[in-house]
Amino acid sequence: MIEVLAKLGRGPVFLAGEVLECVITFTNPLSASSTSASSEMLAWASAQIHCQFHASENRVALPPSDGSKHDVQAENETVFVPNRGERGQCILSTPPKILFCDLRLDPGESKSYSYCETLPIDGPPSFRGQSVKYVYKLTIGCQRVNSPIKLLRVPFRVLVLHGLKDYQFPQDEAVAPSNPFLEEEEGLKKDSRLADLATELLMVATSRRSLHLYNISNTRGKVGTFCIFKTVYKIGEDVIGTFNFSEGDIPCLQFSVSLQTEESIQEEFQHRRGQPVSFSTHARHQEACLHTAQSSFSLPIPLSSTPGFTTNIVSLKWRLHFEFVTSGESAGTCLVHGSQSEAVTWTGVEQMEVDTFSWDLPIKVLPTNPILASYVSQFSSTNSITI
Repeated sequence: MIEVLAKLGRGPVFLAGEVLECVITFTNPLSASSTSASSEMLAWASAQIHCQFHASENRVALPPSDGSKHDVQAENETVFVPNRGERGQCILSTPPKILFCDLRLDPGESKSYSYCETLPIDGPPSFRGQSVKYVYKLTIGCQRVNSPIKLLRVPFRVLVLHGLKDYQFPQDEAVAPSNPFLEEEEGLKKDSRLADLATELLMVATSRRSLHLYNISNTRGKVGTFCIFKTVYKIGEDVIGTFNFSEGDIPCLQFSVSLQTEESIQEEFQHRRGQPVSFSTHARHQEACLHTAQSSFSLPIPLSSTPGFTTNIVSLKWRLHFEFVTSGESAGTCLVHGSQSEAVTWTGVEQMEVDTFSWDLPIKVLPTNPILASYVSQFSSTNSITI
């Protein structure tokens, strides 16, 4: 028996273009119940990163794919096929890397191997939507002599930040800031600079503030104004906005604001022409605001959500969806005098004519630091199997 343990040292979330590093440890454990311990032998082990794409048959019409090649390979137990048994199509994969050949482990002995691979910068982000899914995995395959291949799959999350692909790192290392007291490999230097560059680009894009004012009105007149200071955010930030109903001609009884994503399939891949767009609500604020001069809301963008992106098949956009309930009468008739005693009591009317209308405001949502997103990731940094 050999235990295989794979550990992602920095966490299970990465930016496209970063270097994924995984330490894989093979151990021949000592069994307390065993009277005679023996050495264990593995013929080989290999690792590869791949991205699986799965689409809903009721929503997406994909061209037929030739899966015969994968079926032939799957029957041959000596061929390493990382996506064997996986649902959907493998749309992206890195070259496989051999970890070792002919490994012998004595009882209680363990050996570790480091796997490093640069994530493709032009791949799609990790996404689990209502119509499509993009799932990244690191698959480690190992085999005993005359035994079937065993696969250890390590799922992880990929965030995509547009603009990193066009950036050229300086060729002269002397002009790049560095710490002379630390010795770093060249790959780790570039990986660190990529993360620093992404953090800087995100900071610049999301720190710009400018006042955006919108008049809220229906067919009968003005209801109020809405104010927001920016429309570009990172996942993990809060979307904050304020309302001013003091200058409105039409009383607003209630409003709600929903933070939503809009998942739409490109026209050429739609199952039926003109099919509706899929919406998902991530946060919602609702408030009764009759006779309220000003109000506000704060909606958090979950760190586990997917930033906006576009591929040749699907597009994901973010928006604020507003719903307003206004009175069909003037503000003075909304309350009636209920008691003639010394203590004056005001009660609301039992029935009231109302009007409802909605409004959508597009916003842009970008990724965040992958280390921050790792804290709430559903994936584990450590995965293991026993063979």
